[in-house]
Amino acid sequence: MTEDILINVTPFETRVALVEQGAVQELHMERSIQRGHVGNLYLGKVVRVLPGMQSAFVDIGLDRAAFIHVADLRQNRTERSTGAAVTPIEKLLFEGQSLMVQVIKDPLGTKGARLSTQISIAGRMLVYLPYDPHVGISQKIESEEDRIALRERVLQFRGDDKGGFIVRTQAEGATDEELQADHTYLRTLWNSIQEKAKSQPTPSVLYTDLTLGQRVLRDMVGPNTGTILVDSRSTTQQLLEWAKTYTPSVLDRIKHYSGERPLFDTANVDEEIARALSRRVDLKSGGYLIIDQTEALTTVDVNTGGFVGGRNFDDTIFKTNLEAAVALARQLRLRNLGGIIILDFIDMDDAEHRNSVLTELNKALSKDRTRMTVSGFSQLGLVEMTRKRTRDSLAHQLCEPCPTCQSRGNVRTPRTLCYEILREILRESRQFNPKEFRILASQAIVDLFLEEESAHLAMLGDFIGKPVSLEVESQYSQEQYDIVLI
Repeated sequence: MTEDILINVTPFETRVALVEQGAVQELHMERSIQRGHVGNLYLGKVVRVLPGMQSAFVDIGLDRAAFIHVADLRQNRTERSTGAAVTPIEKLLFEGQSLMVQVIKDPLGTKGARLSTQISIAGRMLVYLPYDPHVGISQKIESEEDRIALRERVLQFRGDDKGGFIVRTQAEGATDEELQADHTYLRTLWNSIQEKAKSQPTPSVLYTDLTLGQRVLRDMVGPNTGTILVDSRSTTQQLLEWAKTYTPSVLDRIKHYSGERPLFDTANVDEEIARALSRRVDLKSGGYLIIDQTEALTTVDVNTGGFVGGRNFDDTIFKTNLEAAVALARQLRLRNLGGIIILDFIDMDDAEHRNSVLTELNKALSKDRTRMTVSGFSQLGLVEMTRKRTRDSLAHQLCEPCPTCQSRGNVRTPRTLCYEILREILRESRQFNPKEFRILASQAIVDLFLEEESAHLAMLGDFIGKPVSLEVESQYSQEQYDIVLI
């Protein structure tokens, strides 16, 4: 199936949509003042070593200190590959030490960036591993003959280079000249990074990953890619220049979009973004998904909704689950959901139905470039899976916690708040002796006090022997109120 890539460029933001059969499958965004850090190399300074957690904090110049675990130190990766015992972090790092590190996970929430000293630099065909002699092949190249041939070709031109490589999926079918050119580019880049590290203070940036548009050409373009439309003439020219050097095979697919309609409107991308921020995803059959993202994990609940089209109840459930499997695989890519994901399909008694749903799910997930694992149905009827998380989800990029409900997803009812206010006035009447109590609250609270709760308010006034007045504060949210002593 052909995939088209739309690149919308503005001075403040670049957005990329991958569209297949008219439906948006993936969204990527990069704001000029909020560029991600994954892949960047830094000369950092160790600020604290925590032996109890076998971790250390490293200052790399970001707002929060970054974090490195003992398992992400290249010395221990080498030892683990030979079966040797892991060296404790306190024997490898000390406070004040300069350290070349690479960001492997962007800061998420209150957590700082995660680092590694096992450096890797990605090219079009190859990923260069300067400290690891291993040559690996992408798991998506399934033919064993192709894997062996690619490994032998890479070993031939590596020469006396002690570094290793991971051969990317794009290398399948590449010529020797293309592989050699990628190797030369990566070696030259690594040499310049090493020279820079010798003269820079700590903390400082040694290497910044490519722009979003360049990463699209490097990582997303494949045999199924159709047209790459860019709505900025200058960005189109920049991508053509970059592609001429590194990805000449995609030159004829990069086109400048000059239509009158905004580029994203041609595929209803903005509408798709709005739907991707909703908890509910409607299925064509009438069923729906409910997606809830929490700090620890993401849950997906499947419901039949208004779908009653099956021959019997089991058939209805089976068809809903099959449709849900395809839809949720798309939603994971679209929303960029990562970490632990729990899928709650509608209960199925038939083992054959469960196997068919799992097969359909795995088939739909196979289009995703992100690494993931999927388990079978648990005893509770849940499917557990993981999807590698390297950047914020779409919701975390575009939204922030609700200041009213503090991201709980609900607020206390007006009646609950009325009774809370009455209790608060009773408490304060025992400590203070004002002439009057005045309640400042939202319209909903004041209306309830004037109507259904008026008797309780009058009873309180009689009990404490003080008048209680009401005043609407239009700027207050439902949960905000003040009690003024006059």
